[in-house]
Amino acid sequence: MKSPRAIRFLTIASIAIVAISALAWAGVGRITAAIPRVDAFAGLENRPRKESSAVNYLIVGSDTREGLSREEIKRLRVGGTEVAAGKRSDTILLIHISKKRDKAAIISIPRDSYALIPEHNNSQGKLIPAAYSKINSAYNWGGAPLLIETLENMSGLRIDRYIELNFVGFVRMVDALGGVEICTKKDIDDPKSHLTIPAGTHVLDGIDSLKFVRTRVFDGLGDLGRMKRQQEFAGAMLRKATSAGVLLNPVKMVDFINSVLDSVVTDEGLSQGDLLALGKQLRNLSPSNVRTLTIPLQNYNYSNNGVSGAVLWDPVLAPELFELIKNDEALVEEVRPDPSSSPSAIDRFKSGTAADNPCKD
Repeated sequence: MKSPRAIRFLTIASIAIVAISALAWAGVGRITAAIPRVDAFAGLENRPRKESSAVNYLIVGSDTREGLSREEIKRLRVGGTEVAAGKRSDTILLIHISKKRDKAAIISIPRDSYALIPEHNNSQGKLIPAAYSKINSAYNWGGAPLLIETLENMSGLRIDRYIELNFVGFVRMVDALGGVEICTKKDIDDPKSHLTIPAGTHVLDGIDSLKFVRTRVFDGLGDLGRMKRQQEFAGAMLRKATSAGVLLNPVKMVDFINSVLDSVVTDEGLSQGDLLALGKQLRNLSPSNVRTLTIPLQNYNYSNNGVSGAVLWDPVLAPELFELIKNDEALVEEVRPDPSSSPSAIDRFKSGTAADNPCKD
């Protein structure tokens, strides 16, 4: 049986990666074959060059309600499944895994990022010229290929793998673990997500966990506050999953995966062999070596070219971040004033690690 560390990184990367890592660990071909596929790289040309054997995953959380029961929809208070028409990217994560598979970064990309959406054909086959909008419009207008093209153009990074998860997958996976413990230092009473909990530590089930990671109104921080909570939830998920029998028991794991397969979509090239190889390579990756951060931002309420209320990436720090990722270099710089002194860390990107626990601060 493979070491639990083989699944730790994938667990924290996103709930979608939990499913993928479990598949890799279980090594069950019939399950892998059942994963829905999408041609995520269809029609993409003049893509960034791949610089090393490091791997970049694009993880998208879709806001489609398909698959939720009426009772779950009522508890979540998100409306009926018809809301799923024209589904949007509710969460966008860039996951970078180093070429040695000993370090990784989870980078939150604000869905309101100001972006130039490339020329593309719409669902009726009509050619739509390039236009500025928020980055989640790319997913809404052209699905995975247009979102990948937009992000590659903005970052200069090559996306290697694509994974998509919807609401029902998130809910069912959290429930399969028996809930996840989170900590909030402020009372939450959010009129949009309908989550109401006092400050303190709570074990949330799947529905309330989804409310927690979607909460964005109560603290005035909008999408930025929500991304911070999503990063905290990823760490909490790690701590729960690595102690939960469902992820340490191959038989239970197969049952767990079968309950969520319909909610996970991957690119066509993500094979069982790739998953197994990745699982083996990640055995020695510890949570403290996984950085969590948000794209550096300059303007939190940017308006231009008919787009309002967008966030603008920092024109200096964002390119520096992407250059480090492209070259597979450390995001936190260690500096020694002299050879005999202890190193000090310079973190220009204000990152954390997957091992951080806000409840222990």
